Order: sequence, then C-alpha cells, then structure tokens
Amino acid sequence: MSAASTVIAVDNLTKVYRTEEIETHALTGIHLAVEKGEYVAVMGPSGCGKTTLLSLLGLLDEATSGSYHLSGEPVESLGAAARARVRNRHIGFVFQAFNLIGDLTVFDNVELPLVYRGGLSRSDRRKRVEHYLDEVGMLHRARHYPYQLSGGQQQRTAVARALVTEPDILLADEPTGNLDSKAGRSVMSLLDSLHERGATILMVTHDPQYAARAQRIVQLHDGQIVDETGADGAANLQWAELG
Repeated sequence: MSAASTVIAVDNLTKVYRTEEIETHALTGIHLAVEKGEYVAVMGPSGCGKTTLLSLLGLLDEATSGSYHLSGEPVESLGAAARARVRNRHIGFVFQAFNLIGDLTVFDNVELPLVYRGGLSRSDRRKRVEHYLDEVGMLHRARHYPYQLSGGQQQRTAVARALVTEPDILLADEPTGNLDSKAGRSVMSLLDSLHERGATILMVTHDPQYAARAQRIVQLHDGQIVDETGADGAANLQWAELG
C-alpha cells in the first residue's frame, strides 16, 4: 500500500475517557491504514470501541494520543474550526439513526452540507443534490419530508447527504441498525454499488453477513485490533458472536 493511495493512516491511536473516579481505555494502540477505494468492515462485541474509532476517524472526537493522517495530512492537532472544515470537505457520515432534520425536505437535507461549505452557486448546488439523489434512487422523493419516508428511504437520503460533498471517505456506523432486513439489504446493495464505482468505505457493523461484503474485516476487542481478514476469511468472526 503506497502512501499516495492511503486515505486513512493511524499509528498507535489511543482514547482514554477520564472522570474523577475512573479511567476508561476505549482504544489502545490502534494501527490502521485504509487505501483509496477500499471497503473495510469493523466488527466486535458491544463496547469494544467500534463507534469510538469511527468518531476519531471522522474528527467528531479527539484521540488521547497517537497520530492520524487523512489523505496524507496530519489532523490530530487541528483546532475545532479546522476539524469542522476537514469533516465537511473530506468525510461523509452515515449514522444508524439517520440524523435527518425533520422540518427540511429531502432535497434541503442533502443540500445542507453544501450550504455550510459555500463556494457553489444555487444552480450548481441543485445539480449536485439532484445527481446524488438520483444515485440513491430518491430523486422522486426530493420534496418529501423525513416523516413521509420509510426507514430505508431515510437512510438512502442520509447516504446522498454523505456523498454530496464528494468526500475522500464514507464512514458508516451500523447503517442498517434501524432497518428491517429488506431495507437493510437495499442499503447494503447501495454501498456495494458505490464501492464498485470507486468509493472508499469504512463501515461498523455487527452483522457478519454484511461484513463479508467488504474487502477486509477488522475485528476489535477491548479497544484493540485482534484480527484482520479478507472477505474470503469472513467465516472467522468469533468476536462478532459476542456482541
């Protein structure tokens, strides 16, 4: 894996939560590299640090120690404003809970990251939003509100919102967790399609069947990476059974 093609490069990343009475080591000594265009699944039992890892990679939280390079640039020392700019320009998020704004239409929800970023005319924003809504099969629902959509349609909208800024990497935290099996399969098929067209995806999932669709599976346990395997070794998911 060459440095030029590495989107995420993490070295000895550690996250410790401290209160007056207790110190909790959420992640310890994480080493991880994700190549451009790669599809990586992260698995492990509940409380093992999966979501914490995604939060650190997505610059939603700060590591206690260690280094993190995103597309070759160090980001761990950035201030809050700079981290927000990097998130907006380089990282797309898909959450389990959708996180759509209820009083905005599908179109407006997807457009919002472009409004925050600035630099595009209203016409260019409209073209970009319509393109990605079409990509996820939601253009016909552009003027609907989240409450008028099924769970699967809300998650497709969330994927379009994540993609509209054309990020370097898409981070998905249990993207099928609030969906029934049919809607879950539909969203996973969408992620498969995006990957086939070159998207870089890092997905947290508890489902071995969905993890097996990735090129590589990273297993966490007690805040540490305990195993990595390619998709052809997906049967070796012993830790997934614990969560």
